[in-house]
Amino acid sequence: MARRDDFKRNEEKDELERKLVAVNRVTKVVKGGRNMRFSALVVVGDKKGKVGIGTGKANEVPEAIEKAVSSAKKHMVQIALSGTTIPHETHGTFGKGHVLMRPAPEGTGVIAGGSVRAVVELAGIKDITTKSFGSSNPANCVKAVMEGLKSLKSAEQIAALRGKTVEEL
Repeated sequence: MARRDDFKRNEEKDELERKLVAVNRVTKVVKGGRNMRFSALVVVGDKKGKVGIGTGKANEVPEAIEKAVSSAKKHMVQIALSGTTIPHETHGTFGKGHVLMRPAPEGTGVIAGGSVRAVVELAGIKDITTKSFGSSNPANCVKAVMEGLKSLKSAEQIAALRGKTVEEL
């Protein structure tokens, strides 16, 4: 007999979308030869402002992807959206990877590179312009985007911090 917890988990899985950003074959040289493993980088989001990234390593690709998905679900964050775009310009940095994100008028679409596009689309942002600088490593780019998105604040959040109303700003 299925328990209620199982139903809740299944519903949660249905609303979350996942995108595989990168799969890497890693090799460890040991006395007996080479040990091959796979590393996966996955983005998970609900297209309503919640997004997370995760990495996983295993002997087989599907196992690595599953580990990455569970890691991404654990590290999901809520980001501030302003309609179909972001509230203000932001700059995310991780390692040597830098990503500049600018709000765009409605109808512009997502102007972003491969790994940046995955995060932005699964976050639910439909209109944005991005530019990636420095490292083109997918892991660094994705983490830089997440840092930038975490730093976003809506007008309501800023007004609350300052103890004012949105109209006063």
